[in-house]
Amino acid sequence: MKTSPSANADKFTGYQLFIVIILALLQFTIILDFMVLSPLGAILMPEMHITTGQFGAVVSGYAFSAGASGLLAAGFADRFDRKKFLMFFYVGFLFGTSLCAMATSYEFLLMARIITGIFGGVIGSVSFAIITDLFVPQMRGRVMAAVQMAFAASQILGLPIGLSLANAYNWHVPFWVIVGLGIVLGVVIMVYMKPIEGHLHLQKLDRHPLHHLFTTVSNSYYLRAFVATTLLATGGFMLMPFGSTFTTNNLKIPMEDLPWIYGITGVSTMIVSPIIGLLSDKIGRFPVFAIGTFIGLSMVAVYTHFGVTPLWVCIAVSVVMFVGINARMISASALVSEVPAPQDRGAFMSVNSSVQQISGGVASFVAGLIVVQNPDGSLGNYPLLGYTVIGSMLVALGLIYWLNSYMQQQKAKAVAAA
Repeated sequence: MKTSPSANADKFTGYQLFIVIILALLQFTIILDFMVLSPLGAILMPEMHITTGQFGAVVSGYAFSAGASGLLAAGFADRFDRKKFLMFFYVGFLFGTSLCAMATSYEFLLMARIITGIFGGVIGSVSFAIITDLFVPQMRGRVMAAVQMAFAASQILGLPIGLSLANAYNWHVPFWVIVGLGIVLGVVIMVYMKPIEGHLHLQKLDRHPLHHLFTTVSNSYYLRAFVATTLLATGGFMLMPFGSTFTTNNLKIPMEDLPWIYGITGVSTMIVSPIIGLLSDKIGRFPVFAIGTFIGLSMVAVYTHFGVTPLWVCIAVSVVMFVGINARMISASALVSEVPAPQDRGAFMSVNSSVQQISGGVASFVAGLIVVQNPDGSLGNYPLLGYTVIGSMLVALGLIYWLNSYMQQQKAKAVAAA
């Protein structure tokens, strides 16, 4: 069945709304699986006798394996029905998450995170390829905002519940809950999602998958996007792994109060996300990205220099910081979605996702080297980590500006030639 975007750029069809909800829920389980590890770090590190460097390796292990699998899958991403491709990797992701739930040692957990990353790292790129297949550019800011709301929802529902379950039972339980939710969602996708095969009619079937990968990564236009998005995830990957440990041990916020921080931050982000998506469609991707960058780096500078801090101050800074981060992600995702040609969307999104995951893996590893745990449990060198994050955000701002300017030039040339 060939599927094409709606000709009406202002209204969503019922099926498109269903797809948005499904992709948002899909992202919810993927993001929750990654994010829940950070707040559980304060429990895992002492229980498994894991150092900060080892915990950084656990986080980066997911990112590196996700990046590698995305590159390997890129050559095949446009040769299959998107639905089948999605389901294959989602089943593998749930298997990896179940291994995380069964982990009893650092080595077992590291292996489980690598397996989860191998499958989970491809799902985001397939989701974004589906978005570009089914939604015209004028819709994508709002669609990206809806999908990115999964990030906030994972904080509102997932992280507080996950922390509560971990505190009440043990840290294994949140991963089992993710597996249960994923199984239900997988059944819904299998039954109700239509095949997405329109891109198959544009393929040169005699072209080897590796050749498709090579032509994608060697396209000078695409390379600009890959370079521009390299540092996009760096800040989050650097701060998140040690966020709960820093909050409890440096800011002296009790573990039982962490759900308040994540929950209120998530609600605020969820409220603001649709506005960010609409602004991204109306006033432009880059202005929204720039505003989000300056909001985010300002709050990173404040947050990483905190000492003992009242709960309400910590919540306020967290809310503003995540609004800035979300503005960056929504606007950048919408901008980058306009880059690939229809026949290259799957491969492009896979490579782009891999670049982000690998750069994020490097960031997590570097963060583990920068941060040290003092004898009293507090983290040292956190201000230095903040300066590193700010530097990466400024470089990313320049790269996104570069990509946006190039895209505008290409559009102007196309209009002049028409």
